[in-house]
Amino acid sequence: MGRLTSLDVFRGMTIAAMILVNMASIAEPNVYPPLLHAEWHGCTPTDLVFPFFLFIIGVAMTFSLSKYTDNNKPTAPVYWRILRRAAILFALGLLLNGFWNKGPWTFDLSTIRFMGVLQRISLTYLLASVAVLNLPRKGQWILAGVLLIGYWLAMMYVPVPGYGVGVLTREGNLGAYIDRLIIPQAHLYKGDGFNNLGDPEGLFSTIPAVVSVLAGYFAGQWIRTQPVKSRTSIGLVLFGIGCLIIGWAWGWTFPINKKLWTSSYVVFVSGWALLLLAACYELIEVRRVRRWSKPFEVMGLNAISLFVASVLLIKILVRTKVGSGENAPSTYNWIYQNLFASWAGAANGSFLFAIVTVLVLVAVAYGMYQRQWFFKV
Repeated sequence: MGRLTSLDVFRGMTIAAMILVNMASIAEPNVYPPLLHAEWHGCTPTDLVFPFFLFIIGVAMTFSLSKYTDNNKPTAPVYWRILRRAAILFALGLLLNGFWNKGPWTFDLSTIRFMGVLQRISLTYLLASVAVLNLPRKGQWILAGVLLIGYWLAMMYVPVPGYGVGVLTREGNLGAYIDRLIIPQAHLYKGDGFNNLGDPEGLFSTIPAVVSVLAGYFAGQWIRTQPVKSRTSIGLVLFGIGCLIIGWAWGWTFPINKKLWTSSYVVFVSGWALLLLAACYELIEVRRVRRWSKPFEVMGLNAISLFVASVLLIKILVRTKVGSGENAPSTYNWIYQNLFASWAGAANGSFLFAIVTVLVLVAVAYGMYQRQWFFKV
């Protein structure tokens, strides 16, 4: 099988959703609840976006590494390419974290956050790649089970000094404690109540996140070895429903929680990823219904560029001001209040502002696509 167009579309849908929820959430509390992350335990549509990226990376790995997993031993240059890609992603994450601290392109190295979205993508891609290149199929499944069950047992039964056993608060969970031991507190996440005491993309919770990539790899292996027929889509659907049931049931003892990346969360959101991938695959690959998907396809082909551009755009809008003086509104608030909320209302305004941002970046993606500009790491 050549390029999997349905995967590009899935990736584009995910990047569009990420831009939408990131832009809308700036106006919190004037935001529709599905466009916000769960406060702590639980799962909203927004909580599906990040793990979908990891799942998609896993599916793509099935095809990019196939020449080395099909009875061909990977060579040193292969590992160097993987390490190079992981290093670039991690460095990009640091650059985005440090952008515009005290002014444009000023980086405060004493407080810069070490971890983040791209950093987690970097580490999970690196670890999952090494696993699939060195373990047989059965070993990969065993590894996924060991990581999920081991993380569950550790989080629930290893005591944390000063907090005890099975504490799943922002600062009292085992992952936050281990992150504080490894990462200086000044470089941990400051927002969302963490206050430098933990990190939603911390090192310890990266362990189960590796399984999010492996889940995508397993789905990709299924697609790659099956005919382009509806029965392949049905297989993905059945696996997806099974993951939803198992993840939901596991959540009764180990709550579904994105910020802790709990094992139940990994299984549960992998179920949703499988269902959406099945829908894209059935429509695009099997039934060849593609006209609707072109905007998402062009976004998916330049996902990393749009991700970086959207993060930089948000930081610029939030940290620049219209006018002078202490009470001057940020550029975001000025646009939001004057162009959207003033006539559409608070929640509708934040949603429309986010939609317009997505459409602008779709136009940018189309321009890049027409010029054959594809920036990949």
